[in-house]
Amino acid sequence: MKYFLIAGERSGDLHGANLIAGLRRHDPQAEIVAYGGEQMQAAGATLRRHYRDMAFMGFWEVLTHLPTIAGILRACKADVRAFGPDVLILIDFAGFNLRMAAFAHAEGLPVYYYISPKIWAWNQRRALKIKAVVSRMFCIFPFEVDFYRKYHYEAEYVGNPLMDALSAFRPDPHFRSANHLSSRPIIALLPGSRAQEVKALLGPMAAVAPFFPDYQFVVAGVSNLPAALYAPAAHLPRVTDAAYDLLHVADAAVVASGTATLETALLRVPEVVVYRTSPLTYQLAKRLVRVGFLSLVNLIMQRKTVTELIQDELTTERLRQEVQQLLDPVSRKALLADYERLAEIVGPPGASERAAAGMVAHLRTATGKTR
Repeated sequence: MKYFLIAGERSGDLHGANLIAGLRRHDPQAEIVAYGGEQMQAAGATLRRHYRDMAFMGFWEVLTHLPTIAGILRACKADVRAFGPDVLILIDFAGFNLRMAAFAHAEGLPVYYYISPKIWAWNQRRALKIKAVVSRMFCIFPFEVDFYRKYHYEAEYVGNPLMDALSAFRPDPHFRSANHLSSRPIIALLPGSRAQEVKALLGPMAAVAPFFPDYQFVVAGVSNLPAALYAPAAHLPRVTDAAYDLLHVADAAVVASGTATLETALLRVPEVVVYRTSPLTYQLAKRLVRVGFLSLVNLIMQRKTVTELIQDELTTERLRQEVQQLLDPVSRKALLADYERLAEIVGPPGASERAAAGMVAHLRTATGKTR
């Protein structure tokens, strides 16, 4: 069968790649075309567009790029029509993907959604749109099933795909020497995978390094962003596309709000979460957000587990205090105990495999095709 996948950011590329591997196991003749990244391409998808062309974040940022986004939407619709898939599979990336879902539904094409948009955080009535245009929703958080049930829509919980990536991770025993890192303990800085995040967060992160002379601060960079973005931390060592290896040897971490906050916790690294965006985006978000936390760790635990420094709270002094707290043995022990409970809630590996199996089975039933 033929599958068209859309992922609009780095984490979606990772989960899309794992999903593609599962699709191929359950449908060895699968033909797959994607909007995504290198990892989806390496898993066997024909890449039509890279996610770096689509990664706009925040109200103001999206508003100023509307013509570009509209052009990408037109191109994507044309690519879907030209390929003629049996199903459109969407991975998170709500603003773009919900428009593509409506398009596909109007074309009579089944739509499967893997990794629900975080509509439970804001604009919850989008659940009604999803109910109208998405054939199957495959969720990665248990509370999402209950959320959709309030709108009389039955979603499927498959587990969290981060557990797949983490279970497949094998630490590089030569990581320190290969990256010319000293034997001093490490504090990892993860400023995000989008240009806007790095611009907003890396400077404040790097500013606390002088307060901890016994530690080396190491930046987790990504290869799809220009090296010039990391100039505010040019005095600090940087590793590229090796966040898991960096976290494996880190004593603590400062992490941009996003998927990496959960990855860091599941790798058992004490962390403080940071977030800063444009003033307009922040003011709009304050009025629209319907949940009490930003980080996935706190959302899953449904209480404050890791500290979040948001917008004006992100100062050098506050961040210094929080990093110092992460290094305190008593605080670390309590946080690591919370991480164990978090891992129990998230559940075992296999989410991508379960999602892929469900998608292929549902699609064969719907289309009558066996291959």
